[in-house]
Amino acid sequence: MTGSRLGQYQLLEKIGSGGMGDVYKARDTRLNRLVAVKVLPPNKVANEDRKRRFIQEAQAASALQHPNIVVIHDINEENGVVYMAMEYIAGKTLDERIPR
Repeated sequence: MTGSRLGQYQLLEKIGSGGMGDVYKARDTRLNRLVAVKVLPPNKVANEDRKRRFIQEAQAASALQHPNIVVIHDINEENGVVYMAMEYIAGKTLDERIPR
């Protein structure tokens, strides 16, 4: 998906992957800022429970304001791809910061 576009977000590079999908560093072309875009792949969108949990995750995080929780800017669906745009924070991943 790197190089493609979801709505106003130009996906620049893949920066992570997890159980719910992939995360990309992206440029918000409307506000000219870097964001992180978490994408729920189409094969997981077909699973209504996963889609519901993904949306629920975005709604829960957007309801909170805390220095240790990223700001959710947007959640949307385009051509069967569900995604959320959130604050981009450069640095180490949680896997790198939190020992197993």
